[in-house]
Amino acid sequence: MIYVFLATGFEDIEALAPVDIMRRAGLQVETVSITDEIVVTSAHGVGFVADKTLAEIDFEDADLLFLPGGLPGATNLDACLPLREGLMQHYKAGRPLAAICAAPLVLGHLGILEGRKATCYPGFESELKGADYTASLVEQDGQFITGKGPGAAMELGYVLVERLKDKQTADALREGMMYNFLMKS
Repeated sequence: MIYVFLATGFEDIEALAPVDIMRRAGLQVETVSITDEIVVTSAHGVGFVADKTLAEIDFEDADLLFLPGGLPGATNLDACLPLREGLMQHYKAGRPLAAICAAPLVLGHLGILEGRKATCYPGFESELKGADYTASLVEQDGQFITGKGPGAAMELGYVLVERLKDKQTADALREGMMYNFLMKS
């Protein structure tokens, strides 16, 4: 199970592009509202219906936890104590954690990026507490997968598919979704 956490003010494309790509790959993905409300409003004022609320999930069921960015979405994720506790539990179990744009700040504030390579939206580097900021579109280091921003959302989705399923599936999706064509332009 992959949980994608939605907080008020999340960046639409950073959540939905990876969810779409991972579901196309046949991975089990659920969006999770970090509030008691099932409808979460994005940074662009769009109301999205999450699959579950935070109270309805069990972090033990998760293969991957994913944090989309956006503001104030990332800071709302960071302020959610039950989510932070779940992230630490997942981290200590050695399972993968992914975040994009401003959301790697949550991992940085938890102190778990220390000595790891990571990327984020420009201007949030100082929030990564001890990480080696690379400015890459997508960065992987151990159990951490981070993305730079909205333009990295599709590539992050493919990287997550490759990590959780296989390279062949990720490559087929890149081709079938015309991503390779876009990247050659």
